[in-house]
Amino acid sequence: MLAQRRPGFDGGMSHSAPPTSRRRTGGIVFLTLAVLGALLALVVMRRMLVMSAPQCFAGKWHGCYDTENGVVLMTLVGLPVAGLVVWALARIRRAAGDLSAWRRSVAEVGLVYGTVPMVWLTLMPGPGAGVVPGRVSLVPLRDLVTMGPLGIGGNLVVLAALGFFAPIRFAALASVPRILALGAGCSALIEFAQYALRLDRVSSIDDVLVNAAGAVLAGLASRPWWRTTEAQPSPERVGS
Repeated sequence: MLAQRRPGFDGGMSHSAPPTSRRRTGGIVFLTLAVLGALLALVVMRRMLVMSAPQCFAGKWHGCYDTENGVVLMTLVGLPVAGLVVWALARIRRAAGDLSAWRRSVAEVGLVYGTVPMVWLTLMPGPGAGVVPGRVSLVPLRDLVTMGPLGIGGNLVVLAALGFFAPIRFAALASVPRILALGAGCSALIEFAQYALRLDRVSSIDDVLVNAAGAVLAGLASRPWWRTTEAQPSPERVGS
């Protein structure tokens, strides 16, 4: 006779956590990372951000949204709103039976909210906008040595949110070459816009290289999540 299995006894076999629990944990991890990143930014840039706080909180465009410090400050201030949007989207999707509600919602909001302010900064006009003709630098690595640590760091984060969240949301982008192509293509469009709009900025090939590298590095940081997304079976396969 086969021995009757006792309740709670697994017979030596291990059971993994349910998929819903894993996805919920992933959503909590994403939100935690966003909060920690915001707090770190506040600590590092608190003095610079305080300079633009009076204009921003007074609702003035000049001195807030036309300055780098102001845009960064308002991006950080708006994080709770972004969190509420994630929560609302996730609840709607879970009510519709979407098992990846949190993953998709966090990825979508993070992609948009983390990329749009950075692109806004890159398209901010200089003092000679509309007067100075567009300038192009197509010699690789020539401008890199003049950027300095702050310039290189800034260029690395321009498309970091895109590289981090896009492969989580879209399984078709879940590979390093595709993230690299996406980052390079988006950066090239930004550089072209700077030139075409005559924003008094230099459209440099080095900006494209560093922006794309930042997207790839961020994508590698999120790889544990986008690899899981890529490996999830489709409903047709499950039912076959």
